[in-house]
Parts: sequence; C-alpha cells; structure tokens
Amino acid sequence: MPTSSRVLKRVLVGRAMRSDRLTETLLPKRLALPVFASDPLSSVAYAPDEIFLTLGLAGGTLALTQSWKIALVVVLVMVVVVASYRQNVHAYPSGGGDYEVASTNLGSKAGLTVGSALLVDYVLTVAVSVSSGVQNAAAALPFLRGHEVIVAVGLVALLAGINLRGVRESGKAFAVPTYLFMTCVLGMAAVGLFRNVTGTLPKAESASLQLLPEPGYESLGLFAMAFLMLRAFSSGCAALTGVEAISNGVPAFQKPKSKNAATTLLLMGIVAISMMVSMVTLARWTGVKYAEDPATQLVQSDGRPVPPDYVQETIMGQVSHAVFDNFPPGVLLVSIVTGLILILAANTAFSGFPVLGSILARDGYLPRQLHTRGDRLAFSNGILTLAGAAALLIVLYNAEVTKLIQLYIVGVFVSFTLSQTGMVRHWNRHLRVETNPGVRRRMMRSRAINGVGAAICCTVLLVVLATKFIHGAGYAIAAMVVLFFLMTGINKHYERVRAELRVSDEDADAQMLPSRVHAIVLVSKIHKPTLRALAYARATRPSKLEAITVNVEPDETKALQDEWDRRDIPVPLKALDSPYREITRPVVEYVKSLRSGHPRDVVVVYIPEYVLGKWYEQVLHNQSALRLKGRLLFTPGVMVASVPWQLASSEGQEERFDGPGPGSVRLGQ
Repeated sequence: MPTSSRVLKRVLVGRAMRSDRLTETLLPKRLALPVFASDPLSSVAYAPDEIFLTLGLAGGTLALTQSWKIALVVVLVMVVVVASYRQNVHAYPSGGGDYEVASTNLGSKAGLTVGSALLVDYVLTVAVSVSSGVQNAAAALPFLRGHEVIVAVGLVALLAGINLRGVRESGKAFAVPTYLFMTCVLGMAAVGLFRNVTGTLPKAESASLQLLPEPGYESLGLFAMAFLMLRAFSSGCAALTGVEAISNGVPAFQKPKSKNAATTLLLMGIVAISMMVSMVTLARWTGVKYAEDPATQLVQSDGRPVPPDYVQETIMGQVSHAVFDNFPPGVLLVSIVTGLILILAANTAFSGFPVLGSILARDGYLPRQLHTRGDRLAFSNGILTLAGAAALLIVLYNAEVTKLIQLYIVGVFVSFTLSQTGMVRHWNRHLRVETNPGVRRRMMRSRAINGVGAAICCTVLLVVLATKFIHGAGYAIAAMVVLFFLMTGINKHYERVRAELRVSDEDADAQMLPSRVHAIVLVSKIHKPTLRALAYARATRPSKLEAITVNVEPDETKALQDEWDRRDIPVPLKALDSPYREITRPVVEYVKSLRSGHPRDVVVVYIPEYVLGKWYEQVLHNQSALRLKGRLLFTPGVMVASVPWQLASSEGQEERFDGPGPGSVRLGQ
C-alpha cells in the first residue's frame, strides 16, 4: 500500500493493533449499554408511532382509547424476553447467542434458521434506525427534507467507519448521545407528568384535528377490530428488536462477562420500558392524532382538509412541542438527540452482525473472510457487508420508515422463539443428570422462565406473520429462505473441499516422489526474463529440460532460432506449430502429450514475466502469460512456476500488497 494510502487509512481507521491487545477492547457496563442497547432504547421514537398509525386507520378515537392497552402488552412481552435472555447469557457466554443455543439444542438447521433470520434483521435494523433518525432530525432541520436518502446512506457509511476503528471506540463515541437521549426522554416525561398533574399541559398541535378512518375501516366488526388490534401490537413489538444483541456480545464484556451482560440487559429493559410507557402516556394526554395519509385522514374542526403544506411530525416531535411549548431549546434538544440516537441505534446491528457473521464463517456457513479481524481487531468485512446491504435497502425503499418497518421484527421473533425453545431443551438435558436439590430448583425456575418466553414469542411471531405478511413481512421471510439455502450451499462447498483435501492412510501417492520431472521454459523472445527463467529451471536439475515457443509468425520464429543458436544457449528450443495463431492451445496440448502414458511424471512449466508498477501500463501488454497460467492450473500433473522480472516502474510497489491478499484465507493467514 502506498505511503499516502497508508496514512489515509490510519487517519480513518486508526493504528493497527496487535492481537494480544484484544483484552483492551473489552467493554465495561457503562460503555456496553450504549453499544448493545441503543437499538431497543431508540425504538421509543418509532414504536409508539406505529401503534398510533395502525390504530388510526379506524379513526382517532380508537388510537386514544386503546393505545395504552397495546403498550402494556408490548411491555409484558419485553419483561418476559429480557428475563429469558438473562438465562441465555449465563448458560451460553461464548457469544454465539441465539444461533449457538438453537444449534446446540435443536440441531444445525434450527441454528441456521436463526442465523439467517438475525442477519436479515440486523440489516433492517440499520435501514430502519437511520431512516427514522433522518426523519426525526428533519423536524428540527427542515433543509434535510427531500434529501433523506443521500443523508441516510452517508450516515451508514459514517457508522461503518466508526465501527472499523473498534468496538471500544464506537462505545465511547456513542455513550454521550445515548445517555443524553435517555435523560431527555425521561426528563420530558417528568415535566409532562408535572404539567398534567398541575393542569398546565397543553394539547399537541394535531389534537384539534379530526382523524378520519381510512376507506374500508369506517365500521369494523368484532373480528376486523381484533385483527387491527393485533396488527397494532405486532407493529409495537418493534420495541423488542436488539434485545438479543447482548447475548451475542457477551465476549465483548469485561469480566465477569455473564454477570455484567445480565446486569446490562436488566438496565436496558428497565429504561426501555419506562420510556415506552412514558411516550404512549404523553401522546394520549396531549391528544396526538397520527395518520398514515394526513392529506385524506386529517381534517380541521370545520371539516376542511389540512393545508397542502401540512407536515405531520412524529409523535416524539409533537409531544416535545406540547411539553416544552414555552421552551424552544427543549424541543430542539429532544429533536436532535432523538435523531442522533436513532442513527446510533444502528450500532447495535454493527456490533451484532459482524460477530454473528464471524461465528457462521467459522462454522463454514459464510465466506471465511468474515472470520478475519481487521487492523483494529474488529470484524471489518462483516461491518462493510452490513453497511452495503443496509444502504441498498435505504435506496430501494427511499428511506421511508413506514415501508421498511413492515419488513421488520419477523426475523427477531423467529430467533426469539427458537432460542427460548432451545433453552427449555437445554434445562431438560441438564435436569436429567443434576442431583443437587438447590441447583435443580434454579434450573427449574430458569426453565419456567424460558418456557413462558418461548410460548409468548411464538404467539407474537404468529401474530406478526398473520398481520404483516402481505404488508412486507413476506419479503423478509423470502430473504431469510434465500440466505438459508445460500449458507447451506456454502457449507456443502467447504465440506466438499475439505473431503477432497483430507489425507488418509491410503493417500501414499500424495507423498510419493515423481518418477521424472519434465521442465519446460516458455520463450517468446530472448530477453532478460527469459534468461532468468532458463537459469532458474536449470538450477532445479529436472530430468529433462527444454524451451518451447509458438510459431505464430514464421519469420520471427526463424530469427529467434538463429539468435538462440548464435548465443549457444545449452537448452534445446522447440517450435510448436499454430496455424490459427493461437498461443495457449498448442502449449496446453503439448504439455498434455508429455504426460500421456506417464501418470507419475510431473511437468513443470516456467513462465517468464516482467512486472509493471502502474495500472495503466497493464493495458499496453497482452497478458498472454496470465491466460496461459489460468489454463495450465486446470491441467492435472502440471506445475506452473512464474519467474518475475521487476521493471523500474514496479520499484516499491510491493507495499501495496501488505496485509491479507486474495488467497490468504486459503493459505491459512
């Protein structure tokens, strides 16, 4: 790598770290909370919106009267899931999380299902969080409107860059915004509670508007009403995304790892529940009206539609305007930190996706490059893969949260359900051999918690599938299926390669010396690379050595033969006929003929090459040596030896190739 590129990389990513400094990257609880819990904490900025949005399809009254019930059920599910995952982190502290639990207790197919579900969900987490953050930031910064996609993609790139610097560095960068967001939301809740008690809490800007039902939702029967409530509940369950990230990231905690992870999980649950309940309550108190299509659903008190330039702010934005109606800096602060936390919430995925990808790569289900740590001991390839996939989704869905969120949470509840079911089997297996009464009581209590978690998560998953399948969840399921079969295919490839390379007692031929070595030096003209290749081939003392050239132009071939004789080169030169002016085919056919009837012979082909330093110089040469090497590599019993001659322009260019190369994974580097 040139000096300028190395300096730029060091500025952007940081100085490379030695492998023995891995312990320095471990996180204390105060940094682990913003790293792993920013996703579920930030969901308070969009989960209430989805509840009100869905209930608002039937009109404003339903949203105000039923939203608190939906929120309480979501809170109940979160309590159960947090309690269940506290058992996970104690039982499986290695960092495999849901994938390890499912694989160990339910089999490799269940583990692979969890892995594919989580990978898809992590990509959606980044897309949804960043898009929602940009929308919230646009409430305070109107110049962002119309440029959400570009801004969102740029922020994904920024997050990837920060994470490439290492887990601890990302934790330090995100700690202040995360804690500031928690303080702002809980502080706004306290102010709102005080003003409501004293009767000074004003109504939201949309409270004076009427929310009309969407066409077809004017009069709902009992079944349709129940279905709508379930759909609102499934949307509100977006608040649970990211809960599993702590169980996947246990190895990143400081010791005692399991205890610190369980404590962080509990803190995250308490704070997330408090903020979720606060936001739904404040939205009800301030009379927020939130419509999927404001232009048709929202009308003024006199029955006229809202003006064409009406911009519907998020519930967080409307509540902050009401609570801080006489304090604009408070509104601005809430808007800015909400946008920041939503963007930084994607960091939960940037912490979970690379680790899970590394584990899947270690087990042979993903390309092995994902198991390689970068300069800063982070799984750089996984970070870049996640950033690319999320950016593509943002562009495809135009950074619209309402569309993206329909694909959301299916994957996470697939992993929740299989993980908790696996934990039940885990405790059953241990209870069969455990005899200590105290330990058995603890195991039975844990099994009961995981059993309830499995039942509730399975129920939520069924509700999500039933209510959101045609609204976008089907695409997420299709992506999981494709990823499942893709990983299965990758694993079969690795198994096939491993089987072909495995050495057994019958493989004595692999160690047997060849009976003869027939060396060939390819010659196009007599120059320094050719003479070096001849000298190198002679130094290896093969059984037979000859030089060959391809007779494309008879005059040039005769001139070459004459000069060869004049220089008295002590290697015979043979010219291969090529009536169609081909170079590769005559050489390959000649090499094959040498091995015909002599399967224990080895043919070594020495190819002289001159090495160029500038990329544009490559265009001026025909690359025949490269094509010939590629063809000979597929010829059994043939070894290819490149003999390079470095030209002046290549001086110092070897630094460009410092670090892992294309074949370094196969070489075990």
